[in-house]
Amino acid sequence: MENEIMLDDKNVLAMKLLHYFITEKNYNPIILQGIDNEIWLENLDEDCKVIRIVSGYIHNDEQYDFDVFKTKRIMKKIKRKTFSFNMNVMSFFLDMGDNVTKDINTDSKLMGIKVSNESDIDKSDIVKKIFPDISKKLEYNEEGVELFAKITSDINEHNRRDANRIENVFKDKGPYITYILIAINVLLYIIPILLGQYSNIINDYCIHGPSIRIGQYYRLITGVFLHGNIFHLFFNMYSLYIVGSQIENYLGRVKYVIIYLFSGLMGALFSMIFGGNVASIGASGAIFGLMGALLYFGYHYRVYLGTVLKNQLIPLIIFALVLGFILPGVDNFAHIGGLIGGVMVTSSLGIKDKSTTSDRINGTIITLIFTAVIIYVAFVYSVRG
Repeated sequence: MENEIMLDDKNVLAMKLLHYFITEKNYNPIILQGIDNEIWLENLDEDCKVIRIVSGYIHNDEQYDFDVFKTKRIMKKIKRKTFSFNMNVMSFFLDMGDNVTKDINTDSKLMGIKVSNESDIDKSDIVKKIFPDISKKLEYNEEGVELFAKITSDINEHNRRDANRIENVFKDKGPYITYILIAINVLLYIIPILLGQYSNIINDYCIHGPSIRIGQYYRLITGVFLHGNIFHLFFNMYSLYIVGSQIENYLGRVKYVIIYLFSGLMGALFSMIFGGNVASIGASGAIFGLMGALLYFGYHYRVYLGTVLKNQLIPLIIFALVLGFILPGVDNFAHIGGLIGGVMVTSSLGIKDKSTTSDRINGTIITLIFTAVIIYVAFVYSVRG
C-alpha cells in the first residue's frame, strides 16, 4: 500500500522534477517550518532563484490567493536572509482543481504552472524559456520502483558531492600565510627598535605622497608593513589573524596574498589622494581589503553565511569606518581604498564553484580601469592640481 501511494502519477512527476532541479540545475532544498505538501528549492545563480513543487490540492481561487499570500511572505524572509534584491519563484502546482479560474502566469516574480502531467510542461512557454532542456531531462527508461530507486540514488549522490564541496570550502586548512604576514609585521616593528633605527625606518619607508611622486614607489607597499606603536601593531595583527585566517581558508593562499597586497596598495593610493601630504603607515588598509573580500565571498555563499553578513561583518565594517572618522590620527581613506580594492580584486580572482568566467573577466576589466584611474589621480592629477 505504501509503494502504491509513493508511486502514483503525481508523486512520480514530483520526483522527476525534484531530480531535474537538484541534479541537473544544482538547486538545493530550503528547510521551512510548518510547510506541508510542498518542496522549496533555491539556486541563487539561476535566472529563476526559487522553485516550488506543490503537491497539495488547490481547490478554488480563495485557496490560490492564500497560497500567493503565503509564498510572498516566505519569499520576503528568503530575500532578507540571502541579501537578494531580485528574487523570483516558479511554482509547479501538481494538483490544482478546475475551480481555480485565475491566471497564474501573470507575475514575473511569482510564476505559477499548473502541471497534471509531463505534457503540460511542454505547453508552458515560461518553463521552456527558462529551462529549455527540462522536457528531455524528464524522460527515463526506468519505471515504478526502479525509477524511484534511480532518482533517490542520483539525488543522494549529488547531495553527497555537494556536501563534500561545501565542507572543503569551510574546513580549517591552517592559516600559515597569516602567521607569516603577522611575523613580518612584528619583526619590522621590533628590529628597528632594537637597532635604534625606528624613526629612520618610518621616515624612509612610510606612505608619503610627495616622496612617492618623485619616484619612491616602494613606499606604497613598505608603509603597509610599518606601525606607529605597540597598540597600533597589536590591534592590526589581531584583526589580521581573525579576518585573514578566514580568507586564507576560503579562497586559498595565493589569492589571499594577492588580495592583501593589492588592497594595501589601493589603501596607500587613496591615502595619497585624500590624505594630502600627511605620512601614513599600517596594515589596516590591507585588512579592510580582506574584509571586502570576505564580504564578496559571503555574498556568494549567503545561503550559508547570510546571518553572519547581516549581524556581524557588515555592522563591523560600518562601525570601523565610523570610528575612523571620529578618532584623530586614523587614515580612514586608506581603509576605504583597501575595502574597495579588496572587493574588486576578489571579483577578478573569482570564487571557486561560484564565479563564472564572465564574472572574472568583467571583474578584471573593472579592477584594471578603476586602478588606472586611481593611479592617474594620485600621480598625474594631484601633481597638476
